[in-house]
Amino acid sequence: MALTSTSIELLADTVPPLTPDGDEARRWAEEELAKPVYAQAEPTLFDRVARAVGDFFSQLFSTELTGGWGSTFAIVAAVIVAILILAAFLVWGVPRATHRSRIAVAELFGESEGRPAAELRAAAEAHASRGEWDAAIVLRFRALARGLAERGVVETPPGATVHGFARQAARAFPASAIDLEEAAGAFDDVRYLRRPGTAELYRRVAAVDAAVAGARPLLAEAR
Repeated sequence: MALTSTSIELLADTVPPLTPDGDEARRWAEEELAKPVYAQAEPTLFDRVARAVGDFFSQLFSTELTGGWGSTFAIVAAVIVAILILAAFLVWGVPRATHRSRIAVAELFGESEGRPAAELRAAAEAHASRGEWDAAIVLRFRALARGLAERGVVETPPGATVHGFARQAARAFPASAIDLEEAAGAFDDVRYLRRPGTAELYRRVAAVDAAVAGARPLLAEAR
């Protein structure tokens, strides 16, 4: 059937316009942006903060700031930042990568032990007061090792042996080298060889623990 011009005009009136008006275009845009894929693509708070910091430094070091003063201001700002970083290092010290690992490691000479040195010493003294010398010697030597690890002098990673620890500690405290080795031997005797501990052995371990706890280590030699 042939279409007349009138029929074509009536058919065109029933088809929605291909070019939406302002309200229709806004509604289409809102519906499209409401889809989840656009929500996932939005920058996170961290992204926005990082972008703001980047924009700040980009503007800070731009040579177009207030004519010739821009580069001078950037240099002054950089010097101030460097001074603040240096002051932070002087006050708090250089961050050490091993600090977190020392805190996180709870194994000490083959056993799980998360107590700090002060608690281990107190537990050792409690056993010693009851004449339980085996436990007192083991705990006091663990207190010695944990104390040096807390000070960052000697690390005690999983798998460390008491004699290996004693050799490392001797580099930091050469005056106590013999006493440290004897204390390690006392730990081995009561812990692994099942030899009975004595008050004298405990006194020696406690003495070297107190000696190194109050001494200044030779850190350069211990590394």
